[in-house]
Amino acid sequence: MPVKIRLQRHGKKGKPFYWVVAADSRSKRDGRYLEKIGTYNPNTNPAVIDLDVDTAVEWLQKGAQPTDTARNILSYKGVLLKNHLAGGVKKGALTQEQADTKFAAWLEEKTGLVAGKVDGLAKADADAKAKALEAEKAVNAARIAANTPAAPVADSEEVAADNEADSEE
Repeated sequence: MPVKIRLQRHGKKGKPFYWVVAADSRSKRDGRYLEKIGTYNPNTNPAVIDLDVDTAVEWLQKGAQPTDTARNILSYKGVLLKNHLAGGVKKGALTQEQADTKFAAWLEEKTGLVAGKVDGLAKADADAKAKALEAEKAVNAARIAANTPAAPVADSEEVAADNEADSEE
């Protein structure tokens, strides 16, 4: 039975939410599956991917073929790297401890990159809000200046003359 690791669509129209599943390639896209490996939510930035790495590696070692999008997701989460390192352990090129160390280092670096992206997006959002607030303050100041009645010059001269006459008496 040819097995594929693929996405199974859920969610409502315009708001997709996917399950990453191992399924028989002959079954329908949203039909029967053998095992649910994880979830993928592309509606957020960055996309939220919750994946059971060990289960995905087991399916790859059994011969399951990921689709293109599933391959990108597996690569993003390090499943393909872990599978590659497991192959090296089987062949004797490295020990299990070395493979675990390499995978942990890669995972830490990847986590740092994702955290940097989240921080950058939050900073950009805060900068955009601050810029919008400054623009709104400028528009409000212009409106206040345009709606404030200006005292005529002649009236101020008469008031000044009345004040001088009152002070002389």
